[in-house]
Amino acid sequence: MNLTVTERACRQKVPYKRNNQLIIGGILLAVILLLAIFAPLVVPNDPYVSDPANKYASPSLKYWFGTDNIGRCIASRTILGAHTSLVYASVILCSILVISLILGVLSGYFGGAADALIMRMTDVFLALPAPVIALAIAGALGPSAKNLIIAMVLTSWGDFTKLVRGMVLEVKEKDFIMAARASGFSHRKIIFHHIFTNVFPPILILATLEMGKIILAIAGYSFIGLGAQPPTAEWGVMISDAKNYIQVQPQLILYPSAAIIVTVASFNLFGEGLKKFISRGIINESN
Repeated sequence: MNLTVTERACRQKVPYKRNNQLIIGGILLAVILLLAIFAPLVVPNDPYVSDPANKYASPSLKYWFGTDNIGRCIASRTILGAHTSLVYASVILCSILVISLILGVLSGYFGGAADALIMRMTDVFLALPAPVIALAIAGALGPSAKNLIIAMVLTSWGDFTKLVRGMVLEVKEKDFIMAARASGFSHRKIIFHHIFTNVFPPILILATLEMGKIILAIAGYSFIGLGAQPPTAEWGVMISDAKNYIQVQPQLILYPSAAIIVTVASFNLFGEGLKKFISRGIINESN
């Protein structure tokens, strides 16, 4: 059978290209996640026990990165900080995703009064600046990690909700959704079997990229005293504790700062690589 030039071009497979971003980001993330999960088992010393006689100790077999101003093991606090930061960030991200997926799907799929109500409520929360909400909650309930999580969820779910709603509005007009409705499928089946499966991949990419922003925000709020409180082993707290000693002991800031940079870069690399991987899969599927 003779094919036109256009048909032959459409049937060509996208040439394979190694996804270095996905590979490098995945390897780095795997190492960081393993360290975070097993942090209590792999830390060389108790991160909360101080040894004033050994303050500012140089790196050694006992203290891998040395000790801080009150003799605590910097390596142990940095490793446990990965566990603390990733737990906080995961709770925030999961809460945002649950809220935004439920409200975004309800708004985009059913429309009408539900759409109007959810969008007006979303606009109200989007108008609330995150620093002001964090300050207000800290002033009313006191600064803590729990209150910071509440503040960040309250000021972050709106953007994701609007994104989900826009994707649902696009997907629900597709032919396969029309066919499912004509076949008598229930709303629940259409939402879970068709809407979610098409909305989830781009949301997964956005969530991976958002994780880095959340980790940065947590460290920033903890640095100014609105998040985790001393002596919690958390990267922002460690940087805040070390800022007064930056001229005489700069390594106190170096290690938690490097941990933040590597972790955020890993999530961004993995997210960009995942975006390319999913996009290539969609292109191949369409050929």
